[in-house]
Amino acid sequence: IRLKLRWFCLIPFTEYCDSQTRNMNVPKDHQLHHSHIKSLIFSVPDKIGSLNEVLDIIKQNHLNLSRIESRPSKTSEWDYDFFVDFVEPTDPQLERVIEALTKSGYGVVDPSTRLERSASTTNIRGIPWFPRKAADLDLAELMEGDDLSADHPGFTDPIYRERRAYIAGVAKNFKHGVDIPRVEYSQTEIETWRVIYNKATTLYPKYACRPYNYVFPLLVQNCGYGPDTIPQLDDISKFLQECTGFRLRPAQGLISSRDFLAALAFRTFFSTQYIRHSSVPLYTPEPDVCHELLGHVPLFADPDFAEFSQEIGLASLGASDADIEKLATCYWYTIEFGLCQEEGQPKAYGAGLLSSFGELSYAMGLDEKKPQILPFDPFDAAVRKYPITTYQPVYYMAESFQDAKQKLLAFVNTMDRPFSVRYNPYTQTVEILDTKGKVSKFVKDIQTQMSTLNAAIQKLQL
Repeated sequence: IRLKLRWFCLIPFTEYCDSQTRNMNVPKDHQLHHSHIKSLIFSVPDKIGSLNEVLDIIKQNHLNLSRIESRPSKTSEWDYDFFVDFVEPTDPQLERVIEALTKSGYGVVDPSTRLERSASTTNIRGIPWFPRKAADLDLAELMEGDDLSADHPGFTDPIYRERRAYIAGVAKNFKHGVDIPRVEYSQTEIETWRVIYNKATTLYPKYACRPYNYVFPLLVQNCGYGPDTIPQLDDISKFLQECTGFRLRPAQGLISSRDFLAALAFRTFFSTQYIRHSSVPLYTPEPDVCHELLGHVPLFADPDFAEFSQEIGLASLGASDADIEKLATCYWYTIEFGLCQEEGQPKAYGAGLLSSFGELSYAMGLDEKKPQILPFDPFDAAVRKYPITTYQPVYYMAESFQDAKQKLLAFVNTMDRPFSVRYNPYTQTVEILDTKGKVSKFVKDIQTQMSTLNAAIQKLQL
């Protein structure tokens, strides 16, 4: 499988917005040092003058705009959503801006959902917006599922493109908390799945990692895995929630690395539902349902792998663009193309390997040309360039998922982020540990868990 990182569909402003923000007189010291930032999200239609009108409203209320990003809107009512950061705004200023935008007919997110954050470091220009609760993942924006490049196998097939657009539309309208819509796959799509399933599963017993081979029969038993049916995301998601708390979320296409990694922090995985073109069943230039279900899904049912995946997601929240790129590269060399060691032998756990008969064979040394296998080191992996149109020349092998997690955490501790975060599984929210009070509460929670652990140990000794 030839896989691209599913990402960067974030649309940055260039010269136009640079000139607009310069006209708003952002103080020079705030260009590098943000002591107090508040965020706002508004939506506009695709018509001439919309953005200019919004920026005029902001300017008239004397707000200093430090960051602005746009993404295609996920709703049918609007064309674009805008995420903006203001430097040291007052509540009355924000209220006036929200009121003016609402009166002008623009959509504005409820003020209570604005994220307030403090940045204490001197070299961060501002902390990007990130989700604080699982429902915030509804704001993650994706490219259209039928947006195919000219070299895509299905580019000239109007029937395939129409089918892709339909399935992408199902994902576009999905909201957190509801069941994932089921897709009735055609016989052609099932036949494509069958070819890949039968080919890939011949290698799993010998070359897939032990946790993968443990979970796969459970997916056959509980989720309808087999050559004759493409399993449904909703059935799989409910199974994963029972195993590790992970869940699937339908994706209409490619998504930014920031949004994709952020979802992992909430134990959520964006999964496509459409399938590759039937003309070349053993090749796809992008993630599809075969890659997701055969490559990614099984290991999300393993507790150690689930923890490792979530740690990458938590590390991404509020990270700088440079650190997001490094984390996405670590993701590439682990969750997509990672190896682990079992009894001295390399075994595959990366989804790009497990969903590709050809590359799995190559990575295991079955081809004449052999890849280089290095011990997993996130400091090295984070800056190593990788190809997306050929097999990987280098793979990283971890001793175990726990070992990989510890090494990743050591790497994360070197990142330039002025706070730490933790996930609360009871409320499905992310808590920012940026005050003594929050850290103290965290310590008390750990002490409670330690008391439970000590009691259990004492009973076992009896």
